[in-house]
Amino acid sequence: MKNMDYPVVSLIIPVKNEGNNIKNTIESAFKVKTAYPFEIIVVDDGSTDQCCDFIPYLGTERVKRINSHGIGAAGARNIGAQNASGSYLVFCDAHVFFEDYWLEGLLEPIQKGSADGVTPGIANVDHPMYPGFGQTLNASLEVQWHLNQKRPFPTAILPGGCFAVTKEVFTDIGGFDSELRVWGYEDVEFSIRMWLFGYTCYVQPAVKILHVFRSVHPYKVNWDDFYFNLLRMAYSHFSEDRINKCKALIIHSNPDAIEEEVLKSNVLKQRDIYFKRRKFDDNWFMNEFNIDF
Repeated sequence: MKNMDYPVVSLIIPVKNEGNNIKNTIESAFKVKTAYPFEIIVVDDGSTDQCCDFIPYLGTERVKRINSHGIGAAGARNIGAQNASGSYLVFCDAHVFFEDYWLEGLLEPIQKGSADGVTPGIANVDHPMYPGFGQTLNASLEVQWHLNQKRPFPTAILPGGCFAVTKEVFTDIGGFDSELRVWGYEDVEFSIRMWLFGYTCYVQPAVKILHVFRSVHPYKVNWDDFYFNLLRMAYSHFSEDRINKCKALIIHSNPDAIEEEVLKSNVLKQRDIYFKRRKFDDNWFMNEFNIDF
């Protein structure tokens, strides 16, 4: 029998002003069946609605609450990973519901050596019979869901709503880009980096989770931060032509000002490190997944 005091899986959940959603997510994780010992690491990134105040009263050390102060989704996930005890990291949004033996199914492709990162089918809680299966990018670098899939397959993007990766791989590629601000492109950048560094991202359609899709964020997301993340991703991985195409996508902010902010960061040093490390370039990535960008 497995030692339930030693987690094999660390479920990492960044949280900001989630109301009852985070409580529902934790309850779902403990309610469904799994043979895997797991822990839940909640990174409360400056919530003002006291949504995580219930955690100390759960009476279990299997749920850890870590407080951060407005560092954004990427940084919060990195803090969760740094405090994780498990050899598998599963990143989830704070508004999802699980099914029996979801961890077994999700981790199977990694354990068999056919994938390094895996995402399940993700369905709107209001339309549970119509999940999306991983994501690709369109000509404006907006995410697009794959539909109607039955077997595991490679996907350009692991949606941040839920995906698994080994702690070893996560550490090897450097985790999420902690310089990304608030929200936007953190999962896209992470997935692109996995592929360019020679790792693989797959969908496991045999597993489905339910996700609460919202029309607005419960915290402030502005265009400047969103575009900063886009352009930092471009400078980290893309050719000069694609950097300029990304800059042309900036229509709600001043593109020159955004670029100036990006270049003030460590992005050129990071670009040099990534280009020396990668096994494939951005042309390969776009061609591999038929992305017209």
